[in-house]
Amino acid sequence: MKQFLLVSDLDYTLVGDDQAMARLNQQLEQHREQYKTKIVYSTGRSLFLYKKLTDEKALLEPDVLICAVGTEIYYSSSNSLDSKWSDHLSEGWDRDLIVEISKAFPELKPQPESEQRPFKVSYFNEKEISGNCLSDLESRLLEKGLDIQVICSFGSSTHINNLGNNYDNGKDVEIQVLDILPRKANKGMAMTFVRENLEIDIEQTVACGDSGNDIALFADKKEKGIIVGNAKQELLKWHEANPNPNRYLAKAQFAAGIEEGLQHFGFFEG
Repeated sequence: MKQFLLVSDLDYTLVGDDQAMARLNQQLEQHREQYKTKIVYSTGRSLFLYKKLTDEKALLEPDVLICAVGTEIYYSSSNSLDSKWSDHLSEGWDRDLIVEISKAFPELKPQPESEQRPFKVSYFNEKEISGNCLSDLESRLLEKGLDIQVICSFGSSTHINNLGNNYDNGKDVEIQVLDILPRKANKGMAMTFVRENLEIDIEQTVACGDSGNDIALFADKKEKGIIVGNAKQELLKWHEANPNPNRYLAKAQFAAGIEEGLQHFGFFEG
């Protein structure tokens, strides 16, 4: 047994089963004390909504926090952004221009101000946006010389309301979440940046996720990956189409799935 780096999504990955998370947290804390294992949370939440979650759930204090779909990095509970990462993302990024161009797509409903971040423009939509619409949006942004990417994932309207987004549709439906980010930013790129700063080997790094915006944690990566048993269809379909022996699809859900995966890769004893 030795040090490893755990990079985990929060909602519906680490968080979702309080008992399973408490059991996993105990093992992670012991491992951190004994082997100096590092814990990184990588979430689509803003820092504001991350802090809201910590008021609701018994999360371990992370060594590093990656927020806003990989666009913001905080070390050791600091409220200050990693300036080196922010500088890296700034080239080819014009937030005001992105917002202006996106107004041409009325089906996109802006998320609240707390989720509109310096390097993230976010929307949601009740009906799945067509591929042609997404392609048109991305093309218009690229035509203006913007170095961007468009990332889509899905969540329930109830969950979105719980995040403080106040999506008032009166029923629980699946909502498409759309994030426009710098091309140099996603969860996977942020993971690599943090791993290199912490000087931890690729072989000793494992990423965990459940949805479409977690694909970047697994795509073309040599780091190990755990997909929890309750993963959403967009991630499962991608996983099936892109097999990788470094990636493990757990049978258990939420934190129990992470524990299962860590045992599979030999980071925890079975």
